[in-house]
Amino acid sequence: MQFRLYRFVALSLFIAGAVAHAQETQKCNQSARECEQQIRAMLTGKRYLGVQMKEINPGLVINKIVPESPAERADLEPGDRLMSVNGHSTLKASFDDFKAILCDVNDSGKLRIIVQRHGVLKMVDARMEPYSKAQIDKVVAQHLQEAHPAEVRGSSKQ
Repeated sequence: MQFRLYRFVALSLFIAGAVAHAQETQKCNQSARECEQQIRAMLTGKRYLGVQMKEINPGLVINKIVPESPAERADLEPGDRLMSVNGHSTLKASFDDFKAILCDVNDSGKLRIIVQRHGVLKMVDARMEPYSKAQIDKVVAQHLQEAHPAEVRGSSKQ
């Protein structure tokens, strides 16, 4: 099977992808202060699930669970294969398909997920939650450390 690993910073829908891309390139055209302000503005009030997914051919498998996340509280586990989310089949889904399903979640953030775990189907109810201030601080700190190391070191000397 061909595997492609997709990383989420904290698994916000669109925001995490933008932050992850910025972190992977480790280059920003903006100052550290501007980046911090934009990240905080993008993540404030945004909901996340807290999983890192691995795309397999076909389908999706949970690669990692973010500690203290909605996914951890819902009892999702690494290795769980997504079979369906809110009635949408994910047997042949791509990462983009999964993001589209999450985008369609109503204001409640409720997810009914069917996973295959060790060959057995299991229904899991989860709820996407907003990022906490501590989580946003962690994302900002990680981005600044990776994409603006000189600016971060320079400010700590003062």
